Amino acid sequence: MKNYYSVLGVAKGASDGEIKKAYRKLAMKYHPDRNEGDNKAEEKFKEVSEAYAVLGDKKKRSQYDQFGSEGFHQKFSQEDIFRDFDINEILKGFGFGNESPFQGQGGGFGGFGNPFSQGRPPRREAEIPPLKKELAVTFEEAALGCQRTIAISRNGSTQEETNVKIPSGIAHGKVLRLPGKGHISGSRRGDLHLRINVLSHPLFRREGRDVVVDAEIKLTQAMLGATIEVETLKGIKSVKIPPGTQNHTKLRLKETGIQFASGVRGDQLVRIVVKIPKELTEEQIPHIRFLQDTGI
Repeated sequence: MKNYYSVLGVAKGASDGEIKKAYRKLAMKYHPDRNEGDNKAEEKFKEVSEAYAVLGDKKKRSQYDQFGSEGFHQKFSQEDIFRDFDINEILKGFGFGNESPFQGQGGGFGGFGNPFSQGRPPRREAEIPPLKKELAVTFEEAALGCQRTIAISRNGSTQEETNVKIPSGIAHGKVLRLPGKGHISGSRRGDLHLRINVLSHPLFRREGRDVVVDAEIKLTQAMLGATIEVETLKGIKSVKIPPGTQNHTKLRLKETGIQFASGVRGDQLVRIVVKIPKELTEEQIPHIRFLQDTGI
């Protein structure tokens, strides 16, 4: 994952003006209307524009600085990054008067179309709408990442198999964008938008980067302490229950939670559920009454 500050060639503490100046210089250099047919320049223009869409927005920049590149992209899609980003308005603000410096070559992006779409079709040709599909994955597959092979049927043709990498830590409802895996129009291929549905798990549930699991214990174990075993994404782990543990206390198992591609891993929270007997045996009743008399 590229560092946006490095892409624009500025320091992390750069001012808004320095960031804008750096983007202006690079946008003018790599804009497709000045580099006709140069795919590398086109990709560079997309790259610097994406960097400015984030760093040029105070809220997005703050979140980028907080979460880092990997964490930021786990939380924000391309649509999120370019939301409210109007390149013509931005370039107008760079001292070119009332028009973008490229406006005279066809309007907007000079007939170039949207420079930020993946697998962009050729100039002046209609954008191919994305092929939208859904993919169900298990809780473990989403938490730890996996490879899946799916069959894609497009344009009414026979199915075609394609490999998909599910990144670790992906959240329910996240959309993966696979360039060139969508509809086919002549020699052009559109994108595949794959919405991830994370299946519920009988034991685990997710809270941010952490995994939560309930562990039922006896009243005496809560009072006196105990060691129990719980299921985790890393297999069975032992958990020490301190004496006097209260109902719904959460005990933390370090780095056994959601795994992210950046190497960051969340924790597992063991939520203690103290089981209260609904009925007592004749043998148990005197003991409980004795404890009651002692003030417990």
